[in-house]
Amino acid sequence: MSFQIRKAKILGLLEQAGGAVDVRQLAASLDLSDMTVRRDLNALAEQGLIIRTHGGAMLPGLADRPVSFAGKSAQQHEAKEHIARRAAAEIVDGDVIFMDCGSTVFALCPYIRQKRITVITNSLPVVAELMRSTVTLNLVGGEVDKERQAVHGLTAESHIARYRADKAFVGVDGVSVGNGLSANGEKEATLTLALMRQANTVYLLCDASKLEQDRYLQFAPLSAVEVLVTDPSAPDEVVQTFVDAGVRVIR
Repeated sequence: MSFQIRKAKILGLLEQAGGAVDVRQLAASLDLSDMTVRRDLNALAEQGLIIRTHGGAMLPGLADRPVSFAGKSAQQHEAKEHIARRAAAEIVDGDVIFMDCGSTVFALCPYIRQKRITVITNSLPVVAELMRSTVTLNLVGGEVDKERQAVHGLTAESHIARYRADKAFVGVDGVSVGNGLSANGEKEATLTLALMRQANTVYLLCDASKLEQDRYLQFAPLSAVEVLVTDPSAPDEVVQTFVDAGVRVIR
């Protein structure tokens, strides 16, 4: 298990536990040695993501962060890792790509670090992960949403409109053949649309739990997506409905 996966799991478990947990709990939950957990906690503390306590760790200001990017990253982590590996194989040296602020798209980072590509993104975690890599970074400007650790707003949309990308990698809260792409709110939906408009090919990275699900805001038809990358647990019959609708599916 890589450090990035352990990091996401530890932060997710901290939130599930109400913001504080001890080393033994983490070691038992993750099937790791106490020594590995302590080393990981020290690394997370150095990054400012946690506060070390006697025998464990706690999240800083948890009460002020009801929605956590780290918590989202920990959900469906195996499916997201599978999706990221398959999606990364579609990226070749010389590509210019958009990456949105979703946790599934973020999982691409370890698999593209050595590629000679340009990434345009509104995601602060993506920039942080790729800062010391061969990737050329273009951070979208605008207002920072501290909850989502991402840049949004009219300025961000204007920034994106100045660029063209070979490929856009985006995530959604739900997608169905009948109603297309949907989100839980307008903020991320508008940025996703802006990225999709400026890309030659749109890749939708979506774990099986989101397929044939309709959420609060329907913001784009399925025809806006050329490729759906999902995980092996997606039922054959569901995958076939997307193929029949003209979407290339990578599973």
